Amino acid sequence: MKEVKQFQTESKELLNLMINSIYSNSEVFLRELLSNASDAIDKYKYLSLSSNGKMPILDGEIRITVDKKARTITITDNGIGMSKEDLINNLGTIAKSGSKDFMSKVKEAKEKKDLNIIGQFGVGFYSAFIVANKVEVETKAFEEKGYQFISEGEDSYSIEEIDKDSQGTSITLFLKKNVDDLSYDEFMEEWKVKSLVKKYSDYIRYPIKMLVTKSKPSVDKDGKEIEGKREEYLEDETLNSMIPLWKKNKSEVKDEELNDFYKSKFNDYDDPLVSLFVNVDGKITYDSLLFIPSHAPYDLYSDTYEKGLQLYSKGVFIKDKCKELIPDYLKFVKGLVDSPSFSLNISREMLQQSPYLAKISENIEKKIIDKLKGIKNTDFDKYVKFWNAFGEHLKFGIYASYGGKKELLEDTLIYHSLLNEDKYISLKDYKEHMSKGQKYIYYVSGENLDAIKMLPQIEKYKKDGIDVILLDQKIDEFTIMMMREYDKTEFKSISDENANDLSAEEQKKIDDTTADSRRLLDTIKETLSGEVDDVVISSKLVEAPVCISTKEGLSLEMEKTLNEQPGGNTGAKSIKVLELNPDHDLFKSFVSIQDDDELVKKYASILLDEAMLLEGRDVKDRASFVKKMNELLVIALKK
Repeated sequence: MKEVKQFQTESKELLNLMINSIYSNSEVFLRELLSNASDAIDKYKYLSLSSNGKMPILDGEIRITVDKKARTITITDNGIGMSKEDLINNLGTIAKSGSKDFMSKVKEAKEKKDLNIIGQFGVGFYSAFIVANKVEVETKAFEEKGYQFISEGEDSYSIEEIDKDSQGTSITLFLKKNVDDLSYDEFMEEWKVKSLVKKYSDYIRYPIKMLVTKSKPSVDKDGKEIEGKREEYLEDETLNSMIPLWKKNKSEVKDEELNDFYKSKFNDYDDPLVSLFVNVDGKITYDSLLFIPSHAPYDLYSDTYEKGLQLYSKGVFIKDKCKELIPDYLKFVKGLVDSPSFSLNISREMLQQSPYLAKISENIEKKIIDKLKGIKNTDFDKYVKFWNAFGEHLKFGIYASYGGKKELLEDTLIYHSLLNEDKYISLKDYKEHMSKGQKYIYYVSGENLDAIKMLPQIEKYKKDGIDVILLDQKIDEFTIMMMREYDKTEFKSISDENANDLSAEEQKKIDDTTADSRRLLDTIKETLSGEVDDVVISSKLVEAPVCISTKEGLSLEMEKTLNEQPGGNTGAKSIKVLELNPDHDLFKSFVSIQDDDELVKKYASILLDEAMLLEGRDVKDRASFVKKMNELLVIALKK
């Protein structure tokens, strides 16, 4: 006898809320129902193992059947099934979770378990009404009667006893008619069903089977193939792979298998540079498979690029790009995380803020950096390939965290240096080869390596055999500024006015020369007021007559970078110092005319222009520079 019952909540409003609000993507209905079917098999297997042989052991199986004529999709499992009471409690009460209740009972009994229950949120069944206007459930628990549950997603449902031979559940969805731009027909197409299973439920551990259409060549009565003619037939096909690659033992997975998985999963045409398995079992449990591409994605630096790792919960796909799982500076990393520890909201697609999420992200970040450090120590050539593609991001990680990630990332940094030609060295390498008595880690910045090597300030360091780190990327100096020091050794720019450590004898020479040429220095400083802040005798030049140095940390390169930011000139201004080489003939010539203030003023700008040219920068007034140079050439040639 059919019984008609009212839902045990204000059902119509709640159903509308769940169908239209909780589930934002119509295709997830299949994921939810397949997950429920997997749960049902899990429950049966658990109870059969603890039934002392009363319940036979069986192989779990889920089947999808499509009937285009009837416009139905049926999902069938041979799991635990439901009694009449179960139907009322689990389907007749919206947001009542059978799976969650089952797990609670298991925990209360403190029994040992091997369960992986996916659906614990009570509303997965009702996702069917996203695409269906009617749902029929036929179910039978072991040694129970069979029952049919029918609902149209309104105020009531019916339950009727039926004849059913085997335990398990079949859920039949009667699809809605197409409305305007909403088409439900595609859910009856083989390709669509297969793609949804592959996308969302590929790693459910029981086979998901479906009869699919195949074709073969037609043959005549003699068994010979008829050219150009084929005939169709139906064949049972398992749609899911069942065992996730990341659940396998790492030693059992070949590099070729990993590479193929990466290329198909993340749409790349090249093998990944680095693959990383992460398996954590404890208060937080998760499995992760991570990849570093061999090249930067084409859109990595575009505004439309989305970072994030794929999120799975117990093998069921939840979200494509979960940005909370990876820090911004590692946004180039591809991969996935599968965890039962995530706090999922009722639709399984809405992540709640959870301390687990932050802890997993932090752990993954550390695992990636540890892996990179390991490669740097064991396969430096491979690390250089990584660095050339993504090294700038690690520097950004230090800068963007205001130095907070210094300890984590400082040993990933490598640089070109003055004494190592075009080879990279680490900060540790630099420190191990510092000159005796050297107080600082010296560095210098510029637009590119060639320009940096031509800077006049670098001459003395090369002559004295002191290494200098060469910074050729815009982020470099900002990163160094946030780090301040490495292994208790302070960084120092050779473009800083006070970069050199002078002996008492050297300092006396500078002081004496400054005193002897005080009038000259003051006149040049007055003439170049507004363009330089000071004019001094240099201790760092060898062959070049002049150079530009700065004070208080803001270099010329940093000034340029800041003023090139979007939005125009930021007003950043370095404190510039014009340094004169006291041993150069040009300086001696100026000293000889220092009593002629007007003559010194006339040609003072040449010193600044020459210093800017040696820095690889343009002169402010080219016409004036050329005119004054020509005047000097005429004077020199007349002599």
